Amino acid sequence: MTEHVTTPASAIGRVPPIAEAARRDIPAFVRPGDRLMTIGGRRVPAVSGLTLANVDPATEEPLASIPRGGAEDIDRAVRAAQQAFTDASWAGIDPDERGRILFQIAAVIDEHADELAAIESHNMGMPLMMTRHMMAGVAQIYRHYAGWPTKLYGHTVPTVGNRLGYTRKEPLGVVGLIWGWNGPMPQLALKLAPALAAGNTTVLKPPEWASLTTLRLAELLESTDLPAGVVNVVTGTGAEAGEALIRHPGVAKIGFTGSTATGKHVHEVASADLKRLTLELGGKSPIVICADADLDAAAHGAAIGFLAGSGQACTAGTRLFVQDSIREEFIDRLVKVMDTFTVGDPFDPATRMGPLAARQHFERVTSYFEIAAQDGATIRAGGKRYGDRGFFVAPTLLTDVTPDMRVAKEEIFGPVGALMSFTDLDDAIVKANQTEYGLAASVWTKDPQHRAPPGGRNRRRHRMGQHPPRDDQRPDALPRVQAVRYRRRGRIRGDGRLHAYQGGSHRAVKRHP
Repeated sequence: MTEHVTTPASAIGRVPPIAEAARRDIPAFVRPGDRLMTIGGRRVPAVSGLTLANVDPATEEPLASIPRGGAEDIDRAVRAAQQAFTDASWAGIDPDERGRILFQIAAVIDEHADELAAIESHNMGMPLMMTRHMMAGVAQIYRHYAGWPTKLYGHTVPTVGNRLGYTRKEPLGVVGLIWGWNGPMPQLALKLAPALAAGNTTVLKPPEWASLTTLRLAELLESTDLPAGVVNVVTGTGAEAGEALIRHPGVAKIGFTGSTATGKHVHEVASADLKRLTLELGGKSPIVICADADLDAAAHGAAIGFLAGSGQACTAGTRLFVQDSIREEFIDRLVKVMDTFTVGDPFDPATRMGPLAARQHFERVTSYFEIAAQDGATIRAGGKRYGDRGFFVAPTLLTDVTPDMRVAKEEIFGPVGALMSFTDLDDAIVKANQTEYGLAASVWTKDPQHRAPPGGRNRRRHRMGQHPPRDDQRPDALPRVQAVRYRRRGRIRGDGRLHAYQGGSHRAVKRHP
């Protein structure tokens, strides 16, 4: 069993007031000490012997350190993955056996869900009620893809003469996976599960601010029938371990989630030797509130849109477009809803917003408050640090924003909404499309012809990839339309995500009389 220590919140220093009543569940895996990577089925330190420190973003207290892997570690991991790819223990198993192993992975995540959720909350600050919900979804992702290995069908191909032509779906080889710190386990699952279902082997480079759940998962996988070397984990910085992974000639594909700027660099480097590539990048999603909308429901949905996860989500609806005639009334209602988002310790059941994930990110987000004021925006709510310890930011609403301001154009990635007004829907669509991003959009209205999903007359005018229901900001693992413009490259949902980790071959057989 996993060893836990329970500590009163009063013993961890002064944080936002709501945290004083909390009791923090501390898994042994996150307590200070050196954790190890997994390469070729063995737990190992970095070749250099160097480590990276971690702190709890709610308390600024130290957590377990992680190895600072580099190019040599990545090379060891790629070689282990290459060997596993050709070994009969993985390459030679039947498709239903791959599916069975994926079911085992789902089961071990279910069994250790509370521990993994607590590690995630300590490491990146998300409220425990959210990380527990996420772990249930993570297990479901593996179960979803566990059904696919036996359904990777090829096709017969028309040929000339006395020949049989057909195609086969085949794995790519060694896949390098890099993802973000804002929900590491779901992001990993949406890459690793389809990669394994397709028969690939992998080298994982977790986010340096939130690597602990991945390291713990690698240990838990030892209890399954997954062969050694199929999943390898190298921790470290993006500039060292990440850069070595995208440059390694033994890697057939890179799956990357992160900022748009970094994604452009990954694209440039990985394309040099024609690696396959899937990119999931930034967002600056618009929420359009029309005058005929249910304003209470819209205010609630908009607040969730940019405050859930402390705004650290690529789908966050951080640009709010409100029709002129209801602007002030909507702002008043929105601010009242924002006041109900309790900021506090992630382990307090009353908390709805935890801290930002790291000091560097906290400093970046709070720097936008001065930028907003200098550009002429009004800080209607928040706009400051919350509490005197930890990386907490108050829920923030900026008004009097124009589309040309930095706070309207740049991805802040924090609990900050930028509110702008519009005259009619044509004006709203023009303003909503004034962005380099194209991930998601939401329209709040009672008129079905104004809605963006198929059937609404404005669907094709919104240059965004996802149009969730107006009362639904929840992510899922099932099919959705891919985003456009600078958001993504490659299909990343449902069977499209699976096919992104496959190649294929065409074969012809001559038939004899």
